[in-house]
Amino acid sequence: MKLSINALLTFPVERTITEITEFIRRYVEAAGANGVVVGVSGGIDSSVALALAVKALGKEHVTALILPDRRTTPKQDVDDALTLVKLFDVRYHLIYIDDIIDVFSKIPFFDPDNNIATGNLRARVRMNILYYFANRFNNLVLGTGDRSEILIGYFTKYGDGAVDLLPLACLYKTQVRHIAHWLGVPERIIKKPSSPRLWPGHLAEKELGMKYDDIDLILYGLFDLGLTEEQLSELAGIRPELIERVITLHRRSRHKRGFPPYPKLTWIREPLKEL
Repeated sequence: MKLSINALLTFPVERTITEITEFIRRYVEAAGANGVVVGVSGGIDSSVALALAVKALGKEHVTALILPDRRTTPKQDVDDALTLVKLFDVRYHLIYIDDIIDVFSKIPFFDPDNNIATGNLRARVRMNILYYFANRFNNLVLGTGDRSEILIGYFTKYGDGAVDLLPLACLYKTQVRHIAHWLGVPERIIKKPSSPRLWPGHLAEKELGMKYDDIDLILYGLFDLGLTEEQLSELAGIRPELIERVITLHRRSRHKRGFPPYPKLTWIREPLKEL
């Protein structure tokens, strides 16, 4: 038996769409919120998240924020984001974050050329704007992260990882692209390479050093099928070092997926002495 990426794409798409939209609808209603706000980048994840939100809540309960930085966001991404919000007929605001990032240049240790630190700052600035809107208008922040990104920690802690609900967390990146066809996402966006656009020329697969097809197949084999590394390598024809790289990414990003640790006091269950 051989294992290929096709194994991830044979899921019931319409049923999946129904279950995700019901999840969004129930969660927003239970929270007593007026709707959701979505950061729309022009990429595949935010496009699918926007489409599902509109399907779940209706366009009048969805607002899109497009938050580019002229130094890192290609014009094509902004154009694609504008195409999406017009396609799904939702309210939107286009806000360039350049000036906000520039304010941080006054910090003595600010380094604009540090891709990781400054790139994560961009993600956190965007999330601050999303949460300001959410607080101002009683909305929830609908996250756009998928299962692949979550399991390997490919997101900014307290940036795009700081959201109220994650409707795509049940789908791998390749499955998100697959489901996009059924939701009417333009083909150009479906085929676009993934990128958080945190620095100029930033591409996800280039930074990760792996294709998402391989990442998703490894994650599927390990977490869903329960295969050992040896079994996965043999069945999927993936080099052991790539499997080990994905496992390392998962382990090192564990802190991103949980509540911050705190000390557990040894006396907490003992009766307190009377003062």
